Amino acid sequence: MAPVVRARNLQVGYGEAPVCAPVSFTLGEGRAVALVGANGSGKSTVLKTVIGLLTPIGGSVEVLGRPVDERDVRFRREVSAVLDDDAYFPALTVAEHLYLTARGHGVMGAQQEVDVLLEEFGLADHARQTPVSLSSGQRRRLLLAAGFARPRSLLVLDEPEARLDQRMRARLADRLRAEREAGGAVLLATHDPDLVAAVCTQAVLVDDAASVVLPAAEAADRIARVAL
Repeated sequence: MAPVVRARNLQVGYGEAPVCAPVSFTLGEGRAVALVGANGSGKSTVLKTVIGLLTPIGGSVEVLGRPVDERDVRFRREVSAVLDDDAYFPALTVAEHLYLTARGHGVMGAQQEVDVLLEEFGLADHARQTPVSLSSGQRRRLLLAAGFARPRSLLVLDEPEARLDQRMRARLADRLRAEREAGGAVLLATHDPDLVAAVCTQAVLVDDAASVVLPAAEAADRIARVAL
């Protein structure tokens, strides 16, 4: 069976200008890979290339055994991504946002799933509010909840710990660990050593000199020591 994600000497950047050294890794079902590195090292650019928002400069990346094409119906059905931006429906309430996401992706029992997510992400008391009335951290939790509100084989997250307090980070780690244990694949960029240690099975240190695959425990220790 093909890995969920396979990157081979993947060169990423904008135009013809690479932002980091080529990246190679595989991500299988029931596994979680963290992209780690300093701010500006290229982690987010790698994620955007994996989900088809950017075209590779060199090398290759396949998702679910095929070259990446965000226009492909199967790709859109199987890949759920939450990037570091506030992409929400401004005219909908929090509950409506999650319900539309779930129903739009064919989730049976969508309302029950929404109720669970509202509680889990601490949004139950804000269900009738619109996103613009939420705090920055609450909007981040809404976007993360929306990422879990739909079916997926691959979950891609860009610094999911951002704007979350320690309690919510722990809940997120539990959610991601359950995702992996249920057979899902998780690819995330993060600066949080606890998240790497609790969730990930492997890490890729993204750098402009050389990108290196590391065991998750070693990556978590390196983040903690040098504040990547």
